Amino acid sequence: MTDQIVDNLVQELSPDRPFSSYNVDELQYPLLISVPHAGRVYPKEILDNLAVPATHLLRLEDRYADRLANIAISKGFPTLIAHRPRAWVDLNRARSEIDANIIQGLSPSQLPAPSRKVRGGLGVVPSRLHGIGSLWRKKWQWEDINNRLDDCHEPYHNGVTQLLNQINLKFGCALLLDLHSMPPLDEKQGNIDVVVGDLFGRSAGSRYSELAMSFLEQSGINAQLNHPYAGGYILERHSEVGKDIHALQIEVSRGCYLDEALREPGDGLPVMADHIANLAMRLTDHMGGQFLLAAE
Repeated sequence: MTDQIVDNLVQELSPDRPFSSYNVDELQYPLLISVPHAGRVYPKEILDNLAVPATHLLRLEDRYADRLANIAISKGFPTLIAHRPRAWVDLNRARSEIDANIIQGLSPSQLPAPSRKVRGGLGVVPSRLHGIGSLWRKKWQWEDINNRLDDCHEPYHNGVTQLLNQINLKFGCALLLDLHSMPPLDEKQGNIDVVVGDLFGRSAGSRYSELAMSFLEQSGINAQLNHPYAGGYILERHSEVGKDIHALQIEVSRGCYLDEALREPGDGLPVMADHIANLAMRLTDHMGGQFLLAAE
């Protein structure tokens, strides 16, 4: 593990806002980019309570996924990028997806039946990792977890909702591009570079998924639809297809843009960032007469 990664892991949580926003004051496009798992600076509370080596937290990161949005941001696309790491709060989980076994002062009877993600250790606050075991030495206080959700989870989602509504009001339609990264898939799953998710057609009109798949394949990218990642809570919460508010999840293999160790930016990062920007542009070009009329 490099000194740079160690420095990233031991830094105190910065006093900045829980997320950054770009190009949101004067909306130029009907497409919003969200990067919810970009955080890689860990608060002292996380490191002090770890029951495993800190390097294991890298498995929870969409490592440097924020940089995949850089070119799109430079072209004017509105973008939200989360600062807090997924080990602190997972923005792609519902607020109620909590493992009561890691919380002091919260009874399982106060929660809905645990989802598959919670049972697998990946709730709104991760509890364990496959092959590693429990992440935490002692239980978290419910008051502290509730404060995390109030300070990070709700503001981010309120920001996404507000921007999508503003975009829809201005252009007559809106599309959320929820940007993630995934570990390289093994040979049995195929050599997949990008997975496009639309909750099996529930979060976006088929024209958007088809267009995304067509563009990626024409760009020489091996893409797959909904397998093995169809999308999560962010798509569930923010898509309203009946109101012409659509949402796609984009999972990029870390092997496409990180170094061989999958820890630092690699030579493929500028190329993949360019693909993401071009994908966003292609999607907006086909978002109907409402956008074309508003842009004139």
